[in-house]
Amino acid sequence: MTTDSSIPDSAPASDLFPEYDGLFGLISGEVAGLSDAQLDFESERWEWSEWSIRRQVSHMASLIYRWLLVRWADDLFPDGGHGIDDVQGLAQSEYDRRMDETRYFETAVVMGKLREAIELAREVLASRTVGWLRCRSIRTALSGQWDLMRKAHPVGVTLVDSANKEIDITLEATFRHMYFEEITHLYNVQRLKRAQGLATVARLPRTGYWVLDGWDRSEP
Repeated sequence: MTTDSSIPDSAPASDLFPEYDGLFGLISGEVAGLSDAQLDFESERWEWSEWSIRRQVSHMASLIYRWLLVRWADDLFPDGGHGIDDVQGLAQSEYDRRMDETRYFETAVVMGKLREAIELAREVLASRTVGWLRCRSIRTALSGQWDLMRKAHPVGVTLVDSANKEIDITLEATFRHMYFEEITHLYNVQRLKRAQGLATVARLPRTGYWVLDGWDRSEP
């Protein structure tokens, strides 16, 4: 991931985010071979353990669909031509920021949707330029979490209305945010494994939200 200004606006946006190429493999390697009991372990002891591994991964898939197919839909897919079925169940279900668990629950199904979501992100990056990502923005509420998370973004997240607590987020920053979310929830997956006495697999990049001062890094 780079914010290198030497990358020209005409370059493919994928030049900014090569990490997406190996993202699914990083996540799937951590989840592979886990039993249903291990995937569904939850605890009220820590805030990060209130969602099981299965639910963490469901959120990891859903958040990409939600950003690209809902929040950025008018810019990215004005004709609806993204080829993804059941946007409601994937991105806007009644489950808290997760996919519809009545449809997307089995491990292979959840992982398949995560792969599809990451591939969608890679396709968007390959088909747009750096300049295209940087010149488009959307406005959203500055929640308490965003007040912390925006510190991880060198560019692209701008406080525009302190009174009404609103920020502008460029499409470039959106892709950075999605990647940071994936890595941070993968960190949660690893903590859930450690809480069960299981060995972790991936070496996490020390980037994004989970390394911020003030982030909850409590351990089992």
